[in-house]
Amino acid sequence: METNQRKAKVLVLGSSGTVGKKIVAELVQFEDVSVRLSSRRPADVERLRAEGKDAVYLDLDRPETFGVALAGVDRLFVLTGYTVAMLAQSKTLVDAAYKAGVKHIVHLGVFAEWDSTDPHFAWHQLIESYVKASGMAWTHLHPNMFMENLLLFFDPKNDSITTYWKGERTGWVAAADIAAVAACVLREGPERHHGKDYWLSTEVATGPEIAAILSEATGRRISCNVLGPDEFAAAFESMDLETEKWYAESGIECMRQIVDGRLGIIGSVRNDVPYVTGRPALSWKQWASEHRKELAASGADAEQEFP
Repeated sequence: METNQRKAKVLVLGSSGTVGKKIVAELVQFEDVSVRLSSRRPADVERLRAEGKDAVYLDLDRPETFGVALAGVDRLFVLTGYTVAMLAQSKTLVDAAYKAGVKHIVHLGVFAEWDSTDPHFAWHQLIESYVKASGMAWTHLHPNMFMENLLLFFDPKNDSITTYWKGERTGWVAAADIAAVAACVLREGPERHHGKDYWLSTEVATGPEIAAILSEATGRRISCNVLGPDEFAAAFESMDLETEKWYAESGIECMRQIVDGRLGIIGSVRNDVPYVTGRPALSWKQWASEHRKELAASGADAEQEFP
């Protein structure tokens, strides 16, 4: 049956990133929403427009770019950068969204108790509180550790992964599942999802347990270097990373709190994926199987296959 009802316009921040790209891929399959992409690189905006996409220039450090980007937007997916600047960025963006008439904000936050003392987690929780107080409908997504982040700790040359939380079990979720939940919420809108917190921690495992799963998936003997927060701090100091000092120290503090139990929630399963999407979440075994080529890319000549 034909309808003249206008499609809901969804603006996706971080639309070229790990999660944002997957959200867009989910949403463009449906005809009942209109997707707008954003980038802080003008050349990328021009390229996307040349491809026939609705793309806008939006730089979180330049609030003057918000008005045009948000014009006509009904639903907004928000994620922020990895610095304490996320506080000012999010506050000014939420204010602009309210002025632009945005009806629903979907925010990608963190997996933590309400009284978390880890700085990065606390920053996210301040943003969540501000979104709740904005007068707009809201939905908060709380992902645990991304399975994709494992690739940052994987050394294919030596067939090893490294963890920095000693022998603790931690919770994980696939980026594809985060994106699927976000896309469902953005598509179905506030009528179903306003005021909801969705928790995304679908499986727990220790580093050695993950290494065993990767070994089975790749056919190579992958080991795990079980290290702690002190080694994590040393790794930050030795690497040439463009990481804000406050954010880096927050990451180290996170490792400390996982080990000493203050972030015990990190080692739990709270899996809302099937309730939102209607399908099971990806397991570690499924994720490893799907990423077999990435895991094997630099270690194909290792000649360590075993039954």
